[in-house]
Formats: sequence, structure tokens, C-alpha cells
Amino acid sequence: MTNQKHDNTPALLSPELLSKVQRHAAEWFCALGSRKVRASLTTDQLRDQLGGPLPDNGTNPEALTNMLAAAGMQGTVATAGPRYFGFVIGGSLPAALAADWLVSAWDQNSAVYVMSPLVSVIEQITGAWLRELAGLPPSMSFGFVTGCQMANFTSLAAARHRVLANAGWDVEANGLFGAPPIQVVVSEESHYTIAMALRLLGLGANRVDKIPADSQGRMRSDALATVLRTHQGPCIVCAQAGNVNTGAVDPLTEIGALAKERGAWLHVDGAFGLWAAASPAHTHLVRGIERADSIATDAHKWLNVPYDCGIVFCADEPAHRSAMSLAAAYIVATGTERDPHEFVPEESRRARAVPVYAAIRCLGRQGLAAMVERHCRQARRFADALRAAGHQVLNEVVLNQVLVSFGTPDQTKRTIAAIQQDGTCWCGGTVWQNQTAMRISVSNWSTTDEDVDQSIAAILRAAQQSTS
Repeated sequence: MTNQKHDNTPALLSPELLSKVQRHAAEWFCALGSRKVRASLTTDQLRDQLGGPLPDNGTNPEALTNMLAAAGMQGTVATAGPRYFGFVIGGSLPAALAADWLVSAWDQNSAVYVMSPLVSVIEQITGAWLRELAGLPPSMSFGFVTGCQMANFTSLAAARHRVLANAGWDVEANGLFGAPPIQVVVSEESHYTIAMALRLLGLGANRVDKIPADSQGRMRSDALATVLRTHQGPCIVCAQAGNVNTGAVDPLTEIGALAKERGAWLHVDGAFGLWAAASPAHTHLVRGIERADSIATDAHKWLNVPYDCGIVFCADEPAHRSAMSLAAAYIVATGTERDPHEFVPEESRRARAVPVYAAIRCLGRQGLAAMVERHCRQARRFADALRAAGHQVLNEVVLNQVLVSFGTPDQTKRTIAAIQQDGTCWCGGTVWQNQTAMRISVSNWSTTDEDVDQSIAAILRAAQQSTS
């Protein structure tokens, strides 16, 4: 079979091309355990390899694949590898990656049941499994979106609908002009995706009551109680399960009781911390999350599936549907089957539940719990070793996050730069309570204790170089 038709339109996909892609991908994955974590090509080198003028004629698909694969071997950061600790980024479990390849091959639009019964059914199964793993009520609705940003957006859209509907206002029909004001309460430690969601929803990133946090970044429930007593009318409270710096979880039981007393909608950003619920050793940290009205999480973090998969859970299915659904004459509901687009902002949408299904089916309940517990133990291994070497660990290591200071802000910055340049592992910087720190996030399914020990040795070398 030829790769190109005579009229310059692409030919049918050849098995040979798929085999070549598989070989390139296998080479890339096999190198993850031994390569430098940082990219080894500069921006200019990547431009030289991939850029140039817009081509007049098409490139042979196999040649194009070879070019991309060559650039990918050196131009990527090994975020999918076992020694990447810079952000809360999981790798892709082999089963999830393989399922994602099938998703691309199937090329299904998962918006409506009749477009892809398979994908719709898998989404139903996967959502139910996720609810059970997180200890959530079986009545909660769910949707699969692009990431936690859109999960937060979808959750708060449902919240906006419900609190305004309770006040007699139809926000979907009438917008916000003339609507009753909504009191939005957030922690001073809320992730910036909450602010972005509020902006997109017309609620304003700065028109919020910010609640102070304790030394670990947990919202102070006593301060929340005081603020909630100052207003009446529609109210949304945003809490957090898993501070992006410390891993700490807000006191959800107390916050849930206060929100219920106020008649407020409680939203929880559980981008990664939600999955503490999957571990019997850590589920106590998220006790009370079952009382939330909505929850957002991101499957590419602790569930270790490819990117483009956030998940929203909602205790108020009518509010969830009302905030997201919009009828069209050419979309005829079956009446009995679930149409996924009714729970998410997108119409054209990838079958992103399929890799999550594969990850859960591969790991099982016990495998997911073991992975969460291993990462938490490895985070403590980092903290114990760095503390024993005389460096300051700034947080209580309750989940998979570690914050370390190497002395002065300049020393810490130099240490981080040296670690990244060395390439044994990759850690990033942050500022925690006005103190410059290095952040270690352990989230990858393939990280072994040997990877941790190798990374500790590299960090200690970098710290020594930076202070000498």
C-alpha cells in the first residue's frame, strides 16, 4: 500500500506506519528510566529540526514520524518517568496508554450515546467505579472533562445554577445582570484554577471572601464560621483536598457542617488529594468529602492516565444538567441511555474515560491503594533523608508532597537549578509562606525506592555544590 495518493491526499493508514510509531514509542519509554530528566535540545535546536517555511508539498508520513520521534527523544522532559517530581504529574500506566492509543484509533465523539455506545457505556461504568473508590454517594452525577480546570468550572457552574435558582433566578436564561449577589468563599490557599473558573463564570476572581489558612495551608473553620455569619442569600464555599505545596487537606467535616448550616453549596477541589480516599491508611484525611455538593479531580495525577482527563462529581444532578445541557434539533435523546455531553461543557469530546477505565481495571482497588500508599511512603523517605542531612523540611508530610529549604533563598534557588541541570531527577521551586522552597511531588506509578534514593543522592550533591 502506498503512503500517498496521486492527488496528494493521504492514503489509508498503513499497518507499517503504525508499527513504526509503536517502535518509536517503545524506544522512548524504554529510555525513561536511564535518560536525563531534562530536555537535551535547546529551543533553537528544536526550531531548526522542526521549523522552516510552510511546506508547499506534503511530507511522507513515515518520514514525518521519524522526524517527530527524533525530536521527541531529546526535546521532551521525562515527566512520564520515575524521577520527575517537579509538579503533581503522574505517568501513564501501560494499560492506560494502550487504551489511549485505541481511543485515537477509534476516533469516537463521545458526546452522544448514538455516536458511540461503547464509549458511553464505558463512561458510565468508570464513573460509578470512581465514585466507589472515592467513597462518594452512588447518587452523585459525574462528567469527564479536559482537566481539573474544567472540572472546577463545571462544578461551580452547577453551584451557580443551584444557589441562584433557590433565590428565584434562572441564570442560564437571564445571565447575571440583575441577579442576586452570590457570596463566594475561598481559602487563601485555593488553587488558581478556582479563580479562573470564577472569572469564566462571571463571578469575579476578586469578589470573594478569603479565609485564612493554618501553618499547613488548611482552611481555618473558625474563620469560615465568622465570615459565613456576615451574609445572607446565595453562597458558594470552595474547599480543598490536597494543598498543591503541602498536601494538606482542609477540615472537610467541619466545613461541610458550616456550609449546610448556612445553606451554601460546598465545592471541593480534590485535584490529587481526593484519591487519599482510595487508601485505607489515608482515607481519614478526606473524611467529610462525601458531604460535598461538587468535587473536581484530575486523572492524569494520581490515577496515572494520559493527559486530557479531569472528572467532576455533583450531588445535585438536576443542577449539573441544567448548567451544562442545551438542546439541539438534530440531537434526539434516546430517553433511556446516558448522553455524556449533558454533564460537561464540550460537545466534540475525546473518549477520555477509556484510559481511566483501563487504569482502574488494571490496578483494581488494592493496586490503587498500594500505589497511593507507596508514593506517600516515598515522600516521607525524601523528607527523612533531607532532614537528616541538615536541610529544613517545611511541611508535615501527610501525602505525597515535600517542601525543602536549603538555607537562604539564593542557596535554595541555586540548588534547584543545579538539580535540574544535573538531570538525575527534576524538582521545581515554590514560595511557601514567604519562604523559598523546593517542592517534591511523588506521583508516578513507576517510581521505585531505588529511584528515590538515586534522586536523594543527586539533591544532596546539588545542595553541597550550591553552598560551597
